[in-house]
Amino acid sequence: MRRLEIIGLEGLGGVRQGDSIGRLIYQACSRHRITLVDGDILVVAHKIVSKAEGRIIRLDTIQPSSRALELSHELGKDPCLLEIILRETRRIIRVGGGTIIVETHHGFICANAGVDLSNVGLGQVALLPLDPDRSAREIREEVRQLSGVMPGVIISDSFGRPWRLGTVDVAVGVSGLKPLKDDRGKNDRYGYELKASVAAVADELAAAAELVMGKRGEIPVVIIRGYSVEGEDGSAKELLRPEAEDLFRKF
Repeated sequence: MRRLEIIGLEGLGGVRQGDSIGRLIYQACSRHRITLVDGDILVVAHKIVSKAEGRIIRLDTIQPSSRALELSHELGKDPCLLEIILRETRRIIRVGGGTIIVETHHGFICANAGVDLSNVGLGQVALLPLDPDRSAREIREEVRQLSGVMPGVIISDSFGRPWRLGTVDVAVGVSGLKPLKDDRGKNDRYGYELKASVAAVADELAAAAELVMGKRGEIPVVIIRGYSVEGEDGSAKELLRPEAEDLFRKF
């Protein structure tokens, strides 16, 4: 019988700049008498990674540019917040309805360049890690050194989706697993050859983990057990649709 287990890891405590996320995870597992095993996947909310990496900014330290002031008038948002968003932006995709959709320097298409006001303290914002794949690799290696086990690691964040209401957690950083599962060329149970079956498994796992994490920041790490990892490594960049194939940007 197939079974997928999702274990919320509580009690990591407040994360500060310079903390080792891998060590905090290992210590929390020890306190809860959880032994990591081969094949486990750690889903880590980007917020604690950003805190550990010093990607937290106080709004009152920002001098907004003329473009930020212009967008502030149009969107009704804090100009200091918009200045930070612009600094994290490669290009603006859409502006309207009180929302700014951009392409980040990572290549992600998302609202507000992933800049987040929640769970970081009043007057502060969290930015996405500079290189989420590298962050995932570092956490994986830290856990290996402490436990002898190399779990897969997913750094997750909440993203909106075209044509759908609500947000879903997705993978912004990956290490120790392939983010896509490509079944094209295989046959289904009736013999039909699959032609478009590419599943974003890293995003599916991140979304499943969020059901346990919640949005209040109390459970920033989840262990997923039972998913069959094929032993390959990958990058969250593999999940990005090439611009030439992105019909949503053409509207």
